[in-house]
Amino acid sequence: MSEQAIASEQTITDNPLLVERFPIPFDAIKAEHAEPAIAVLLEQMRKRLADLGEAKIPRTYENILLALDSMTEPLDFAVAVVRHLESVVTTPELRAAYNAIQEPVSVFYTSIPLDANLWAAVKAVNNTHEAADLAGVHKRFLKKTVTGFRRAGADLDPEGKKKLEQLDVELTKATTKFSENVLDATNAFELVITEESKLAGLPESARNAARQSAKAKGREGWRITLQGPSYTAAMTYLDDRPMRQELWHASNTRATSGELDNRALVAEILRLRREKAQLLGYKDFADLVLEERMAHNGEEAQRFLEELHVKTQPFFERENSSLEQMGRTLGYSEVQPWDISYLAEKQRQALYEFDEEELRPYFQLDRVVAGMFEIFSRILNIKVIEEPGVPGWDPAVKYYRVQDASSGEHLGGFYTDWFPRDNKRGGAWMDSLVTGNPDKAQPHLGLICGNLTPPLADTPSLLTHREVETIFHEFGHLLHHVLSRVPVRTLSGTNVPWDFVELPSQIMENWCMEREALNLFARHYQTGDPIPDELFQKVKRARTFRSANAQMRQLGFGLVDLKLHREYDAARDGDPISYARRILALFSPAPLPSDYAMIASFSHLFASPVAYGAGYYSYKWAEVLDADAFTRFQREGIFNAGTGTAYRRHILERGDSEDPAQLYREFMGRDPDAQALLERLGLLQAA
Repeated sequence: MSEQAIASEQTITDNPLLVERFPIPFDAIKAEHAEPAIAVLLEQMRKRLADLGEAKIPRTYENILLALDSMTEPLDFAVAVVRHLESVVTTPELRAAYNAIQEPVSVFYTSIPLDANLWAAVKAVNNTHEAADLAGVHKRFLKKTVTGFRRAGADLDPEGKKKLEQLDVELTKATTKFSENVLDATNAFELVITEESKLAGLPESARNAARQSAKAKGREGWRITLQGPSYTAAMTYLDDRPMRQELWHASNTRATSGELDNRALVAEILRLRREKAQLLGYKDFADLVLEERMAHNGEEAQRFLEELHVKTQPFFERENSSLEQMGRTLGYSEVQPWDISYLAEKQRQALYEFDEEELRPYFQLDRVVAGMFEIFSRILNIKVIEEPGVPGWDPAVKYYRVQDASSGEHLGGFYTDWFPRDNKRGGAWMDSLVTGNPDKAQPHLGLICGNLTPPLADTPSLLTHREVETIFHEFGHLLHHVLSRVPVRTLSGTNVPWDFVELPSQIMENWCMEREALNLFARHYQTGDPIPDELFQKVKRARTFRSANAQMRQLGFGLVDLKLHREYDAARDGDPISYARRILALFSPAPLPSDYAMIASFSHLFASPVAYGAGYYSYKWAEVLDADAFTRFQREGIFNAGTGTAYRRHILERGDSEDPAQLYREFMGRDPDAQALLERLGLLQAA
């Protein structure tokens, strides 16, 4: 901590990060609050940690295990708030403050399982008659705590513990720098177009957004960026091939030059993760990460992806051949990566007489959100109520309360922040700020952030169908958090194995393709008319269009992730960027250029010490679960409250209180079957 971080008593008293209260005063939290608050909290946490290890404290489950579960709650809250603000309204001061707290916080969390006295206390509890009599979630919590301590280095010698602390600090610094570089590199690029003729093919909605973006920057013409809505529209619709090439190249070589070059950081993060895994007695980082997940080890996760790869490959080759034919029709002698989205959209329009932009007028953001709340209020017996006036971090932020529709119990609340900003990281995500406790009537608190198509001066936010699916997806994560009934904080909500955590999110996307559900919110923003049946039928027919390519893309990401963390050897394989390019080339519908460096901006893998590192396969694993689980709703009714109650009781409320495979069996009555996913994607049998 810097000397400036040592604040006066008055400053500490007034520090909003030191009190977990609602509403969170986001409008009052400033960068200068971070270091003083964390300094105070770390001092408190160290004392609590020392007290827990004191021999005079009786070694009971409540005194040691439950106390450990709640011990870090104030620190978790403060760090979560600072991390969140740095993600959505970053400034140089906030970034500096967040970076300053990373090392001491990382050292403290690493120190918990390495504390010899605490480890002795945990083992003592584990050997009591009380422990033998524990049942349900409490038995699972004790078992996972003992296992977790061992996995985190509790049995290492002093030298090993010191080395582990050092590795964790270095990982935190390297992954934070990686994330910052991606944001800065994304924001550093812009393509400003002053001749409207160069925008040929671009839909009016995208043109208007580009015009507004330029105006906001004081520029003439139209501004295209690497932020999702802008980039995707340009790559899909721009007729100008050299411009598409420039955009694709900028996106796929992001963070590979100058001060923002992530290539060395990728190698460093992989090295640190490998060292950590081997220090803890594991063959590789994948085995360390996956031991407590549904896949159990890297070999099983890789086998899962490779089996899907084999089943998908014939369809992939057929789709690519068809796209090449479309390219030749349009005069392309060879299809390049920057042509894929463009040609695919031309092909979609030719095959189905369907343009994705035709749907946009029917997906007004406010109606989509309201309809989504209505759907899951019916299914899950909840109410979602907007509460105006709750302070946020941006004027566009909204706050909602969630309550049980029958009892009126306040279950939790959440914020939404839907639109891109230069000071906000890309993508979409859900995060938790407070994990409540149903036994103590403490509600949960979370948030959803996105980078959706923003409103224009005279037009509300109108979304693509994929953006609608994104909203449903993140709301699924949110419901997993706020509906949790687990009394142990660290096993509550989304604190589940990462190959299970995507089930509650991905299953939600299924309702976006159901006519009954769409009728509740998909209305033309000007006329109020529903999606015409002819258009809806085109959407349904086009659902499996290029599904093999979509699947191969995800399989490629999952396999390159596992191979980097299981098989990659710097001495044998060279730099990881080139190694990854060779693997991803097998999953690309077009040849990849020699400077392709997508993983230099692959935040899922490298933006935090673990993140989706060795875990990206989880998306596809959970896709098998969600497609299979949704078949029960299809059989019993997509609005069936009884089915919804079962889903809420067995999945959403249970967190990690039971083995996820068992929770799935309780809901479905059997183990998962990949058949439903292959059927949904149209990949069951080659013609």
